[in-house]
Amino acid sequence: MTPRITLAVARRVLHQLRGDPRTVALMLLLPCVVILLLWWVFSEVPGGMLDRFGPAIIAFMPFTVMFIVTSVTMLRERTAGTLERMLAMPTGRGDILVGYALALVAICLVQATLVIALAVWVLGMEVGGPIWALLVVALADSFLGTALGLAVSAFARTEFQAVQFMPALVFPQLLLCGLFLPRDQMPRAAEVISDFLPLTYAVEAMQGVQAGVDGAVADGTWTHLLVVVAIAVVVLALGTLTLSRRTD
Repeated sequence: MTPRITLAVARRVLHQLRGDPRTVALMLLLPCVVILLLWWVFSEVPGGMLDRFGPAIIAFMPFTVMFIVTSVTMLRERTAGTLERMLAMPTGRGDILVGYALALVAICLVQATLVIALAVWVLGMEVGGPIWALLVVALADSFLGTALGLAVSAFARTEFQAVQFMPALVFPQLLLCGLFLPRDQMPRAAEVISDFLPLTYAVEAMQGVQAGVDGAVADGTWTHLLVVVAIAVVVLALGTLTLSRRTD
């Protein structure tokens, strides 16, 4: 892997996304719309629903949006033959995957900044830890979604198939990550399964930032964040093994 080539791939992806304003709008605005809907729907319900669900939504949305966009975009590169042409040049598999990851995480930096600013400074979500920690966790979540999307794209043959991986890989994690019910109140088997799901640690890291005191995060927050990053790195490394030099 060569840094110059990796950055060239990242610039190419960003240039390509700039020509697709609908995708950019989806990536940047969808999480903000979801947070707004959450606040609006529960605005007359006592109990601070935004404080309860907001951190988990901020963790979940970058993960999900990046998973969908990355898997579909990479599959499009495969079917169009662009990926095959890139691999025929002095471009390594690692250059391609890391370049894609860098470009999409850069987009998520803007996405996360917008949704966190909306939730905290406009809608009033309470956060005990530092605001910058929310941004760091959101970026890690987007990196995880990007890595999973890149890996999944190797097993799909059409864009429809790529989208079908979402209910298989994302929805079970959504149900078991502790968003709707604390994990210690789940059946024991469900709690054990959730221990092996990366979104569980993403949500707990975000909740740890919210539960912080005096500008410091809660105990275990950085450990959960490291687990998310480690899983993403492993998945990205495995994705290089599935990146074929020929398009079927």
